[in-house]
Amino acid sequence: MSIENSRNQAGGNSIVVAGVPEHFNLPWHLAIELGQFEDRGLRVSFDEVHGGTGEMCERLSKGDCDVAVVLTEGCVAALLNGVRGRIVKTYVDSPLLWGIHVAAESEIAQADQIENLRYAISRFGSGSHIMSIVDAAERDWPTESMKFVEVGSLKGARSALDKKDADVFFWERFTTSPLVRSGEFKWLADRAADWPAFVICATEEMVQNRSVELRSMLEIMNSSCRNLMSSTVACETIARRYNIELDAVREWFQMTRWNTGFDMDRSSFKSVKHYLYRLGIVTGDSREIDELCCDLSNVNR
Repeated sequence: MSIENSRNQAGGNSIVVAGVPEHFNLPWHLAIELGQFEDRGLRVSFDEVHGGTGEMCERLSKGDCDVAVVLTEGCVAALLNGVRGRIVKTYVDSPLLWGIHVAAESEIAQADQIENLRYAISRFGSGSHIMSIVDAAERDWPTESMKFVEVGSLKGARSALDKKDADVFFWERFTTSPLVRSGEFKWLADRAADWPAFVICATEEMVQNRSVELRSMLEIMNSSCRNLMSSTVACETIARRYNIELDAVREWFQMTRWNTGFDMDRSSFKSVKHYLYRLGIVTGDSREIDELCCDLSNVNR
């Protein structure tokens, strides 16, 4: 959906937020459904982006959204590679658990057998791309010769593995659990990131000209995240809305911590930056992490 259509639906001076159609973003949907943004005089629309962090960073770069909820590693890479925007908040403090998958009928049985295979990735610079390189590096495999097949989305990866156009795919483990359960994917192992899973990135225009609205919106999100974490029916709600087994949701919910303030662990962003340079994913940008972030804690309402 274009930003014009999103603005027309939510109102002319709305804030267009982009995010993946996954359980992590339930607090956004609940805040919209409960009218919490409207109560604060804000018009917020949430665009579900199936192409993941790579597509959302493209939208930010083109001005096709005002704010995006993106993977930390993908966001830092995009900003260092020239996308104009700022990290304004950590969204999920806990690290993301990436599942390593192959087609169910694949002869591959263990993760240490995937070296030299073709990796399906949503886009170059996306989490599925970066984390496959991180995984290879952690196994002391050469990363320069890795083979990638750009598939656009989870749907594209399903098709690529089914048609044998690619061999292995990294994606958030609980999102793919229904596909493992149905016998379409085979789960091999997990690869956990060493940094917060998601950050919220805003365009320079939002940061410079609409910081009060931005801060107000994020305050509402902090409240929505607190409410979800304290809800006694959160797991049942997530299981029903996202078609994930209740036991899997309970496991995920127990390990997931949304950030409910404006504190950002910039040392973790620096670790991501170091990793991106070491693996050759980012080259040539000398900007410091502080230049990529914007502290909204002192913005007056």
